[in-house]
Amino acid sequence: MPFLGQDWRSPGWRWIKTEDGWKRSEPCSSELEDEGNQLNDVNRAIILNRDEDICSVECEFASKKRKKDHFRNAAKSQCFYRENWIYVHKESTRERHGYCTLGEAFNRLDFSSAIQDIRRFNYVVKLLQLIAKSQLTSLSGAAQKNYFNILDKIVQKVLEDQYNPRLIKDLLQDLSSTLCMLIRSVGKSVLVGNINIWICRLETILVWQQQLSNLQMTKHINNGLTLSDLPLHMLNNILHRFSDGWDIITLGQVSPTLYMLSEDRQLWKKLCQYHFAEKQFCRHLILSEKGHIDWKLMYFALQKCYPIKEQYGDTLQFCRHCSILFWKDYHLALLFKDTGHPCTANDPTGCFTSVSPQHFIDLFKF
Repeated sequence: MPFLGQDWRSPGWRWIKTEDGWKRSEPCSSELEDEGNQLNDVNRAIILNRDEDICSVECEFASKKRKKDHFRNAAKSQCFYRENWIYVHKESTRERHGYCTLGEAFNRLDFSSAIQDIRRFNYVVKLLQLIAKSQLTSLSGAAQKNYFNILDKIVQKVLEDQYNPRLIKDLLQDLSSTLCMLIRSVGKSVLVGNINIWICRLETILVWQQQLSNLQMTKHINNGLTLSDLPLHMLNNILHRFSDGWDIITLGQVSPTLYMLSEDRQLWKKLCQYHFAEKQFCRHLILSEKGHIDWKLMYFALQKCYPIKEQYGDTLQFCRHCSILFWKDYHLALLFKDTGHPCTANDPTGCFTSVSPQHFIDLFKF
């Protein structure tokens, strides 16, 4: 039996009986069945009225869709979840590729709230910097949007509190270099979303860099004791607790007394011994005019060749028993003995290990 429709699965065309004989009905003119005996101009007017109604509905739907898209693009908050932990599969399974990815972990672990904690701030910034260098294209679209939302909060926090702008400048420099390479050299195929979105993000990064370069440190007026009023042995003790050479140099610019203490050879010697091994010293010996080892120049020379030890006030924790990655809330742990995740071990604290930013990324490499 032959089919009257264009598709063999369709029921065929609809036909109505008129005075002139059988005529084929249009798809959007159901009124013709009830008023088949009316004149063609009346039928044509009904069809036009229905077309106008359909167009108005489509315009209203398009307007709602534009408002919804604008609301999604203007959202500056992270994807929130009830749990601040994520299960890391031990083996490469089908579930691992679907749910246990770097982007999923980045959304689930609430980095947006972590940057408000001064102990976790440097940790999150270092993680964002490592992602910008090598893992930006491996993030999903939602994770990439979340990444830039968190970065926006970090920049605004630095502009308001003036806390560690040098660290953020290095992050933005690495991120802008990566985006320039991906947009110009590689192309848009490796980036999730429209290429114009990434160009706008790159322009935003350039604006942030300009704002940070124009940032002026404000001096707070305080009639009480200042850092310069402390005794020399206390100032020297403070300098010996620094693990970054640039922080020592920055603090030495505050006053002549701190500059004198920041140039101490023993200070830089201990800093080099903390970060580097003795074999590395022998390969990069730098002597001063008097024949002594210039430990300050050696530190920056070794820093270019070897990685330095990282210190953070608080890091992510990984439970070896449960294979769960989580933030540990020390206040809840002391008050309610809360481990931060549903742990089933007899001694949960003995199963926890600190996770560095590089280790965090390595956990999700296949």
